[in-house]
Amino acid sequence: MANEMNATIEQMMLTIGQQARLASRAMARASSQQKNQALSNIAKAIRRDVAKILAANARDVERAKAGGHDAAFVDRLTMTEKSIETMALGLEQIVSLDDPIGQITPFKQQASGILIGQMRVPLGVIGIIYESRPNVTIDAAALCLKSGNA
Repeated sequence: MANEMNATIEQMMLTIGQQARLASRAMARASSQQKNQALSNIAKAIRRDVAKILAANARDVERAKAGGHDAAFVDRLTMTEKSIETMALGLEQIVSLDDPIGQITPFKQQASGILIGQMRVPLGVIGIIYESRPNVTIDAAALCLKSGNA
C-alpha cells in the first residue's frame, strides 16, 4: 500500500513538474499588465468564493484532526473569513509592486573596459515545500506569477 501511494505521489509530482515547465515558457513572456490582471482576477475569485474555500478548508481541518495532527498544525491550517481577505489583500499589494523582470542593475566598468550589468529574468519553475499554511500557497503563487515563474 505504501509503495503504491509513493508511486502515485511520485507520478503526480512528475506531472505537475512537467506542466509547470510548459507553463513557465508562457509565464516568462507574460506582460506586466497580463500578470497584474491575473493577480487581480485571483483576488476577485478568492473574495467571490469565500464560502467554497471555507467549506474545503473545514474538510481539510477534519482530516488533519482525524489523522492525529497536533493542535498547532490544525491551527495553522484553519482559515477564517479574515485570513482569506488577507490573502486577497496580499495579492493586491503584489499587483502594486513594480515588475522585477527586465530590470537592469547599473553597469559597472571593469578594469578591462568591459561594462557588466545584471538583468532580472524568470527562473522558470519554482517548487516550495511547506506544511499546513494555506495562505502560503497564494503568497508563493502570487510572487511566482509576478516574477514570471511557474
